[in-house]
Amino acid sequence: MSAQINGPEVSAPDPRPVSASRASGDPAGPTREVLVFELGGQRYGLPTLDVTELVRAVAITRLPDAPAFIEGVVNVRGRILPVLDIRARFHLPAKPLDPSDHFIVASAGARGVILRVDRALHLALVDESSVQAARALGSSATYVAGVAKLDGGLVLIHDLATFLSAAEDAALDAALQARASG
Repeated sequence: MSAQINGPEVSAPDPRPVSASRASGDPAGPTREVLVFELGGQRYGLPTLDVTELVRAVAITRLPDAPAFIEGVVNVRGRILPVLDIRARFHLPAKPLDPSDHFIVASAGARGVILRVDRALHLALVDESSVQAARALGSSATYVAGVAKLDGGLVLIHDLATFLSAAEDAALDAALQARASG
């Protein structure tokens, strides 16, 4: 789940392995692998198919004229990636960047993004039968693909493809273009 990163832009990931565990339930049947992370005391998950790597947080460069949900940008080995403010998206209080925070480098549709989280916890193999579809939760589950029943409680599994609306994506493109040309 982690890769070594060279250069001054991003620090190397924690060398300790992220352990995988299987969610409780029927061990047979289809599963999906989920990276479980913590944000504001709540556990969330991302399908590992969307995750590129996990690294320690570094300073974030402010991006002028970016949409409000963008904390800024980070240079990851020559790629300028936006850092999504998922705390604001989930209506959690703001928190200053802390050296113990983790960056999850991931894909939101076709766009590379970074999620700043309090900490990555573990990988979980989630039985599909233990996941409740988000549509059953109502309209408040905008960015949620489903809810998994894991040991220790429920985990909201997020759908990064829904994080950016077309208008937000266009506004982010404009801010990134202005940075590149300025």
